[in-house]
Amino acid sequence: MRRYRSLAIAQTVPRRGDVDANLAQHVRLAERAAQEGAHLVLFPELSLTGYELDLARELAFDERDGRLAPLTDLAASLDLTLVVGAPVRLGDDLHIGSFVLAANRSIDLYTKHHLGAFPSDVNPDGPAPPAEATVFTPGDRNPLLTLGDDRAALAVCADVGRAAHAEAAAERGATTYLASMFFPPRYRAAEHGNLRTIAERHRITVAAANFGGPTAGLAAAGCSAVWSDTGTLLVQLEGIGAGLVVALEHETGWTTKVTGHLAE
Repeated sequence: MRRYRSLAIAQTVPRRGDVDANLAQHVRLAERAAQEGAHLVLFPELSLTGYELDLARELAFDERDGRLAPLTDLAASLDLTLVVGAPVRLGDDLHIGSFVLAANRSIDLYTKHHLGAFPSDVNPDGPAPPAEATVFTPGDRNPLLTLGDDRAALAVCADVGRAAHAEAAAERGATTYLASMFFPPRYRAAEHGNLRTIAERHRITVAAANFGGPTAGLAAAGCSAVWSDTGTLLVQLEGIGAGLVVALEHETGWTTKVTGHLAE
């Protein structure tokens, strides 16, 4: 019997540099996702710290960081896979990472391949965040995840802007593309358009988790969403705030649910 995909996209409101508070929010959202039938929960870019590049070295995680324990315990107890974002130190290098915390307590790591930068005019009320390359090193960790009987590939924000990244995911047999994002309101249309194009071009289901509240002095667009492998928008959390979008695959298609205004 085929095992179908069941995933939740968690839209968080980060607290600047407060890993404990952000962990607690992750736990609450993941618990609700499990109640809704999800077996994988995707969180935004740098979700455990917020997109606070000036704090990245101070707050950096290692591959077996004890601060992940509440999430690894939760994944094991609820039969979940959690994809959570953090700055990660590997040797002398600092990376933007996505930890993959599986129900069997294994921990894997994706490292962002393509670093980005906001234009200088992104923040009319203050300076733009520094370019990621001034803090981080591009990575090459690139695990495939099991999602039902399918494979899922990971991406972090600027990765989705490189056509070769999604193309490589499809060539590796992924049928789901999980993008951990941070984009402000002015980029929502462009980012959603690109994610929809990836779904259409590669016949791959695309999910994107964005922040639902400000970080790095910038507003976040929210609007976390899932697109089918034809580019059809399946479900979207409208606007900002913390919450979940859930997409459950069945023999005849997808059922979806939006649960907003959680865990703020």
